[in-house]
Amino acid sequence: TPVQIKEFGAVNKIDFSPIPPYNYAVTASSRIHIYGRYSQEPLKTFSRFKDAAYCATYRDDGNLLVAGSEEGSIRLFDIGGRAPLRQFDGHTKPVHVVGFLSDKYRIFSGGDDYSSDLWDIPSGTQIVSYSEHTDYVRCGCASKVNGDVFITGSYDHTVKLFDARTKSSVMTIEHGQPVESVLLFPSGGLLVSAGGRYVKVWDVLKGGQLLVSLKNHHKTVTCLCLNSSGQRLLSGSLDRHVKIYSTTSYKVVHSFDYATSILSLALSPEDETIVVGMTNGVLNVKHRKPEERKEKSQKRQPAYRTYLKGRTYMPKQEDFCVSKPAKRVLRKYDKLLKSFQSSKALDAVLEPPIRLYTPEVTVAVMQELHRRGTLRSALAGRDEKQINLLLTFVARRVIEPRFTPILVTVADMITDIYQPVVGQSAVVDRQFLRLQEAIGKEIDYQEELLEVLGMMDTLFATFTKKRDTYLEENGSNDLTETIETNRS
Repeated sequence: TPVQIKEFGAVNKIDFSPIPPYNYAVTASSRIHIYGRYSQEPLKTFSRFKDAAYCATYRDDGNLLVAGSEEGSIRLFDIGGRAPLRQFDGHTKPVHVVGFLSDKYRIFSGGDDYSSDLWDIPSGTQIVSYSEHTDYVRCGCASKVNGDVFITGSYDHTVKLFDARTKSSVMTIEHGQPVESVLLFPSGGLLVSAGGRYVKVWDVLKGGQLLVSLKNHHKTVTCLCLNSSGQRLLSGSLDRHVKIYSTTSYKVVHSFDYATSILSLALSPEDETIVVGMTNGVLNVKHRKPEERKEKSQKRQPAYRTYLKGRTYMPKQEDFCVSKPAKRVLRKYDKLLKSFQSSKALDAVLEPPIRLYTPEVTVAVMQELHRRGTLRSALAGRDEKQINLLLTFVARRVIEPRFTPILVTVADMITDIYQPVVGQSAVVDRQFLRLQEAIGKEIDYQEELLEVLGMMDTLFATFTKKRDTYLEENGSNDLTETIETNRS
């Protein structure tokens, strides 16, 4: 249900603070009211105006507020204070449009004296004045991308783009009707102008080329607004309607109906609140309906005594004890083997904790895959990092006697599968060389061991022959002497 707030006069401007808690400033009659998102009474009021105030706008940091006035002066307020920090005098007629450039240190303004001016905040002086419009300047906006660019729209049917570094406008766009509102997309490439019954979208990067002209209102369009993502464009009109367009197709996707003619509208930075100001001084605030969250049904946990129940019970003589079988928890690689996912099972046992501390598990899985006949498919189709990992493991463990039989088979398969890619990766080539070196050293050790075994066999054979000869010479009857000789 919308909230209705009565102001002292027609609401000519609504502007949301860009920082939380996203308060909004409402300019109506000779006052500026600051409202909280859910408050129905103003949190703060600026009322130092002799006549009507116009276009109160926040700075990007939410600390300063600037407003024009009927007497032609521009006032700068600190959100925390009440009296103006600065007053800029230079316009000779009412100032209907003011705003901050994105560099935060300059203000642009447009008035009924047909001029568009630029002001310096620290010194409070006028930097430049452009007198190119031939009628009232009633709307404007600054580029978020470039700190020197701002745009003004006038009742002379034109929209002019100004650059603070030049002495004249850099682009003029003919809207065709008195311009009531202008808007730049966040990227700065597209410009939207509203005037008469038309909302028109222009491509600034193509020199102001008209992209689309929308005629969905029955009376003058007075205000424009974009949502936070830039996917929805909102327009308010004197025909009491707010139209919402998709910025991809520029078709109306939704419409709001209000009691009287609309002069201003604003959307909160999180798209949760839409505020509309009307000619009869009524402020209409609508909040997005909060999404209903399904409450998770919380099951009551058993009491602590439930877990301890029966722990201390001692069985009696007539009791039968039934042992509960322990639940066997399968390891990850066992589950994968059980579901015949060979490649993933091999990946699981090549994880650092298993590969480094329990290599026998890794080799056992390889052996099981070889028994199933799926080892080749598990080794195939791997990237550089995985091949490097496999070869590192094989080169390190192939020399261990308990692992040698299966790891030789693995090495043979890897060489066979990845022979075509040798020479394409320095990392893989280096691992192949390490494997070759490890196997070469192991073969050398084996040859040396065989030589040593041959020597030992010769020695043992010689020793046995000498002993037999000695026994024959002494005779079998002198047993005591033979035993003593053997002992010595």
